[in-house]
Amino acid sequence: MVTPGEIMAMFVAEENSLEHAEHFRRRLAGAELNVSVGLARLGHRVGFLGAVGDDPLGTHARRTLEAEGIDAAGLTVDPAAGTGFQLKNRVAEGDPTVVYFRRASAGSRFAWSESCAELVGGARHLHLTGVFAALSASTLDCARKAVDRARAVGATVSFDPNLRPALWSDRGEMVEVINELAERADWVLPGLDEGEVLTGAADPAAVADFYLSRGVSEVVIKLGGRGAELHTPQGSHSLPAHPVEVVDTVGAGDGFAAGWISARLDGLSAEDALRRACEVGARATTSRGDMDGLPTRRLLEQPVGA
Repeated sequence: MVTPGEIMAMFVAEENSLEHAEHFRRRLAGAELNVSVGLARLGHRVGFLGAVGDDPLGTHARRTLEAEGIDAAGLTVDPAAGTGFQLKNRVAEGDPTVVYFRRASAGSRFAWSESCAELVGGARHLHLTGVFAALSASTLDCARKAVDRARAVGATVSFDPNLRPALWSDRGEMVEVINELAERADWVLPGLDEGEVLTGAADPAAVADFYLSRGVSEVVIKLGGRGAELHTPQGSHSLPAHPVEVVDTVGAGDGFAAGWISARLDGLSAEDALRRACEVGARATTSRGDMDGLPTRRLLEQPVGA
């Protein structure tokens, strides 16, 4: 499996207010990174495509990939730009505040190359998100060419819209581009709120029908604390959310995607894949780091809370 994306440093405040925070813990963040780590911990071979700056944060990112067993051959160093980073506050409940510093970052300058074509061409699966497509004209071009290459070699493709309206100058363009990429995927994994923005439908079945009618094989609608729904041309299936003590909701959707992709690559049925996706997504919320709670395959076999 391979994914292109941006790895960012993340500094998590020990205090609730970013304005007054003086103490931070360094982590890494990025939707594609979270999915990659989740899949690697579940025993899959993973390659990452992207760029970091020639700086300590970029070095830390590469070492983290290698420590997680992820192939970092596709992670290039851009000497003319820095590694993006973000600040996140600490909250007792609800979603934290995240402030991004990624404009003109090394990750946003990443572009398609022959080495990208080689890495995608040798993979069984390609995972894309709307975040990477939104960063710049070059990353959008990379996303499109990655899909072309994956389709040419018969690899499966998953797509998580991961909408970031702040990264787009025009809402209409965002909807058009995200749907263009989604319609070329085998598996589309939107949240319900995202689905409404992208399709105009508020009902999960209607959101799914929008993509199924355009050739997508399986649409999985994430419903947050209410679980998830799977929709295919053959029918639908739903599961409640796994009961866990939620610490930080950021990264739950990425964990869900890792669980789904892992199960499908393992040859499990769509219904069993939904079960694994819900469990991995739930476990991802049990720690403060975006990927700290992502389980290994051995841990996944244990009851939540064990």
